[in-house]
Amino acid sequence: MSLKSYIVTRALLTIPTVLLLVTIVFLIVRVLPGDPALLRFGKQVNPAALAAVRHALGLDLPIYTQYYNYIVGIFQGNLGIAFSNEQPVAPQILSAFPATLELTISSMLVAVLVGVVLGVRSSRKYGSAEDTVIRTFGVVVYSIPVFFLGLILIAVFAIGFHILPAGGRISTLVPAGGTFFGVHLQTGLYTIDSLLGGNLGEFADALRHLVLPGTALGLYISAVFLRITRSNMLDTLGQEYVTAAKARGLKERTVLYSYGLRNGLLPVLTIMGLEFAGLLGGAILTETTFAWNGVGTYIVTAINQRDYIAIQGAVVFFGILVAVVSLIVDILYAYLDPRIRY
Repeated sequence: MSLKSYIVTRALLTIPTVLLLVTIVFLIVRVLPGDPALLRFGKQVNPAALAAVRHALGLDLPIYTQYYNYIVGIFQGNLGIAFSNEQPVAPQILSAFPATLELTISSMLVAVLVGVVLGVRSSRKYGSAEDTVIRTFGVVVYSIPVFFLGLILIAVFAIGFHILPAGGRISTLVPAGGTFFGVHLQTGLYTIDSLLGGNLGEFADALRHLVLPGTALGLYISAVFLRITRSNMLDTLGQEYVTAAKARGLKERTVLYSYGLRNGLLPVLTIMGLEFAGLLGGAILTETTFAWNGVGTYIVTAINQRDYIAIQGAVVFFGILVAVVSLIVDILYAYLDPRIRY
């Protein structure tokens, strides 16, 4: 199968996956107890007003009509109107998403750096005391709940040593980005926007706020990369072509990195993509711990307010995002390793 045919096939398979997810979310929200329209009223409910709200929300329509309108709305970029503030859900999610994306990118950098480096080191020192220490580290950081790890970092570096801020994204005004060739650029990622504006002070402040949440979430995920890198490196270093390279008198460093790491990282790339997608949707506890106003915080607020439409919209948004990232990862893997196309 050619790469083009593989991409088309994989893309077509993504469509029913997304539709299944959207359908499940739709049904779960509809079978939850309680009437969402009642959230707009206190203890005294006017039946006429309640009927008007149900009609405005489309809750008085047959379930199949609601489902059809729901699917059409998603294709149009409409995720509904939030109960809590009567504003469209999609713009609110898109406004909060850059914060989650910035946290996810920083966490992945920490996870890949720590996990891959320690995984390679552990495979190189297989069976030694250092190997045992590294593997123990991986088990420990993966066993600690990410919110508890975040609290430990806050207690040590924010409260104890007063080195880093305990929460938030920035101490100054929100970076405004920069203008280039008459076009104003603002990404919503504070580190990028501060650089676009040429303000190194804002960049340093945004980076300081990013260190603790990025480290907490990154260390937690690094254990996954550590184990997979170590396992794949050990498997690769045991292959005949690696033994032949050693027999030809190549340096250990050349064998380790040019032969072992280069080939052992292919399966790790898939996990990196999937973990990145998972981090985008799973940073809720970290965002809550560090008062990081991303989509995770938005979901928690919606849950506290019983805003079903906002919750539904956020879950669908993350589901589609994970499906798209998974598709990109599969295509990249097929490009790097043609064997999986057949």
